Amino acid sequence: MSAIKYLSLKIFSLTVLLLIFFSCDRKKTENISSTNPSEIISINYSDIGGQLGNYKIVKVTKDSIHLETGITNKKIHKEWKSAITPQIWAKLTSTIDVKTLDKIKSSPSKQSVDGFDETFQIRTPKKYHAYVNSYADTVYYKQLQKLKDQILNILPTEYK
Repeated sequence: MSAIKYLSLKIFSLTVLLLIFFSCDRKKTENISSTNPSEIISINYSDIGGQLGNYKIVKVTKDSIHLETGITNKKIHKEWKSAITPQIWAKLTSTIDVKTLDKIKSSPSKQSVDGFDETFQIRTPKKYHAYVNSYADTVYYKQLQKLKDQILNILPTEYK
């Protein structure tokens, strides 16, 4: 008799967990679909490569900026975090034309020959845009260059 109690308890708990899981997922998709499809949610910029394994990774959201930088060969790693104002976020995102993001072309990676790879990742509610070494795209890269310059201006001088 006790095995039946445990089986029914397992089925009941599994059902409750599934209901919780699906209800949370539904709320998440509702929130995303109600936002502006051309709104930028997050921006990531990274510059990684070289013989010593240099890296700089910057993650920016509406309210914060996070930087990781270092040299893997020398086991040097530094982090910096800061809150940003809505005005700074608006200035960063104003340089990006979401309608032209699909037109930006990436280039092959250069890390395999001890080069640096510059990567941008821009997330909107509808799409995730990623670009590697897009500086070869002379038409649409200008907006990413402006974005990069503004991101680097936010960083403290010891991390630039």
